[in-house]
Amino acid sequence: MVERDRLISEFMELVQVDSETGNERNIADVLIGKFKALGLTAVEDDSQQRTGHGAGNLIVTWAAEKTENAPKLLFTCHMDTVVPGLGIKPALGEDGWITSDGTTILGADDKAGLAALFEGIRVVQEQNLPHGQIQFVITAGEESGLLGSRSLDPKYLDADFGFALDSNGELGAIAVAAPTQAKITMQIFGKSAHAGVNPEDGISAIQVAGKAISAMKLGRIDNETTANIGKFAGGGPTNIVCDHVQLDAEARSIVQEKVERQIDSMREALETTVREYGATCEFRSEIIYPAFSFNGEDPIVQLAERAIASVGLTPRTFHSGGGSDANVFNGLNVPTLNLAIGYENIHTTKERVKADDIVRAAELVVAIVRESAKPQ
Repeated sequence: MVERDRLISEFMELVQVDSETGNERNIADVLIGKFKALGLTAVEDDSQQRTGHGAGNLIVTWAAEKTENAPKLLFTCHMDTVVPGLGIKPALGEDGWITSDGTTILGADDKAGLAALFEGIRVVQEQNLPHGQIQFVITAGEESGLLGSRSLDPKYLDADFGFALDSNGELGAIAVAAPTQAKITMQIFGKSAHAGVNPEDGISAIQVAGKAISAMKLGRIDNETTANIGKFAGGGPTNIVCDHVQLDAEARSIVQEKVERQIDSMREALETTVREYGATCEFRSEIIYPAFSFNGEDPIVQLAERAIASVGLTPRTFHSGGGSDANVFNGLNVPTLNLAIGYENIHTTKERVKADDIVRAAELVVAIVRESAKPQ
């Protein structure tokens, strides 16, 4: 069974290892050592050369034991944290919540998942439970745009189902869908002129940008699609008509065709407006990661629901509005769900997690392994 004190102690240890995204070397070495102590070998890929981060992704493959027909599983967590994440001082309060001292994040995102994963491995070993092949992929650079998983060579992957331990929300919640995201950059080129002497000879890129934005449908497009402009950059002295503006934007949708339609709509609004004002533009978009969507008939969802119910939790599915490594693994042909770990207020200095929830997350890892090994 899960040893609570051992688990919480390990969580406290992990969050005190500095690992802000881009500087993952220390935490990667700690994790490699932990896998080694469990008799497992972590292979570090060469993605560091492409991401510029402090470490590559870690891939561990645990051979099947005492069963031949169980599906091959993959569990994934990320090793990096957001800032401010240096010198974290965790504390377990009398109310059962673990927090930092308020000057940093806590790092439960995603070290609660990591701690649950290691404890789950120990329990499977100690109870000598049968299991199919299990892969563990610990990514670097998740917090900087999923850079680690996006740079992972698919040759490392060998799994039928995947589970990311990396969602906020109440234990038992399953993210069965999450959107694709497109990054969009728009450049508007006007014409400079003296703003007081001959403004009519100029074309204000700021004015054109404003008109173009007003012609775009943004925010909540429908229940599956959103779009946003996050940055408007340009301008200079007030006596010069501005001749250049850059807009940085995004579009998301659970349905790939919808995000493509939204991109086309934003492009059309921009190009129509610049033609009207005699300006020019450049429009660039890039799909950062794919969408995924499952339903209750899918075997991976049924496996997760059985495991959740077996540890006394209530399964609940939901659609996430954000991306995670689960998106990338789905795009690499490993059907992957993102499971709630229970942490709250992530990416803030008020981040917290219940010690009991880390325990239940570890129990859930064991339950997934156990359920997957049962004859179907």
